[in-house]
Amino acid sequence: MYVFFEEDGGFKVGTILADNTTSFQVETLHGKRAKIKANNVLFQFKEPALSGFLEAAHQVADNIDLSFLWEASGDAEFDFQSLGQDYFGHVLSATESAGLLMRLHSAPMYFYKKGKGRYKPAPEESLKAALASEERKRKQAELLARYVSELSAGTLPAEFPPHLAMLLYAPEKNALEFKALEQAAAATNLRPLHLLEKCGAIPSSHDYHLQRFLREWFPEGPGFTTTATCVAPTDLPLAEVSAFSIDDETTTEIDDAFSLVKLDNGDYCLGIHIAAPALGITPNSDLDAIARKRLSTVYMPGNKITMLPDSAVEVFTLKEGAACPALSLYLTLAPDYSVRAQETKLERVTIAANLRHEQLEPLFNQTSLGNGVDYRYREQLEWLWHFANHLEAGRGVKDGGRNLIPEYQFKIENDRV
Repeated sequence: MYVFFEEDGGFKVGTILADNTTSFQVETLHGKRAKIKANNVLFQFKEPALSGFLEAAHQVADNIDLSFLWEASGDAEFDFQSLGQDYFGHVLSATESAGLLMRLHSAPMYFYKKGKGRYKPAPEESLKAALASEERKRKQAELLARYVSELSAGTLPAEFPPHLAMLLYAPEKNALEFKALEQAAAATNLRPLHLLEKCGAIPSSHDYHLQRFLREWFPEGPGFTTTATCVAPTDLPLAEVSAFSIDDETTTEIDDAFSLVKLDNGDYCLGIHIAAPALGITPNSDLDAIARKRLSTVYMPGNKITMLPDSAVEVFTLKEGAACPALSLYLTLAPDYSVRAQETKLERVTIAANLRHEQLEPLFNQTSLGNGVDYRYREQLEWLWHFANHLEAGRGVKDGGRNLIPEYQFKIENDRV
């Protein structure tokens, strides 16, 4: 006599050695003796022999039409033998009983287990939802395999571009694209970032690093979400001097300028003029909130992110040809560059010129000083150069011993300096 029983979530068969009512002593196919609870025994049978029994039962299970079996089961809870008689049309053989139980056990979406050999068919809506979920998982598995294959071959899947920002800057570990990238990276022994670069997802290293910076410090974007109004004061006195600034070609926020006037007694009056946008910022206004949040302009090679919106920059930048609000420091200097007097004024300063390094430096440099070549503001620039040297010497700095930090002037185009 044999038993078909359930153990550890699977089905097994064995030869009965002893029936102790509440338990059985059995010998398994492999000769192992075991004690099993009677409650785990689904049925007993005399034939066929155990050799090849489970294989034959699996064949029966594989041939059962699951959808038809579910339709034939009705709505109520059932015993597997009663359903089997309806399905097969006759009293079940041991092999058919085992095969039916295997099929019911392997289809939890179709049938809910209710006890020993008892099941209940899943409601139609629940079954449809479960089947749809399984189909989605199947398609996702196929898609994942394709993604991994294409990435491993150095090809960016066509569906990836909309997800690149997520993959590059804020990976979502549950996203299918991230899982594919992680698996492909492991398969190719490359870091995910390097694999994406190999697949052509990072055409510009400059843009990659810039976007990474922007996502961290400007999550809402570097632009301005509000249109902040800014009006320059009109009641400031107009300065008697005109000034000039020195910046590179890309500078639009011109925030400082110089003026230099030789006095009748041989002294010089040096003016240092600083743009004063604070004059147009009302406390607790939109512009005030923007300035407090940003605190500073962000500078980078060939580009920058301004602290204030263009509406404020355009009003207060020290633009050539305009009389601009400025905070001015005036120094009266003797021929030996000693300071005789100083004065601070809040005023409007006429900006006569915006000089640019790119045009100025070929003419104004250490080798060209005093060579007789004329250029705009030559006299003022050479005087300022001598004055700067005097101040440097006064700080105890000597040319041979100073360790200056080099100032780089360059632009980046197409990832190249």
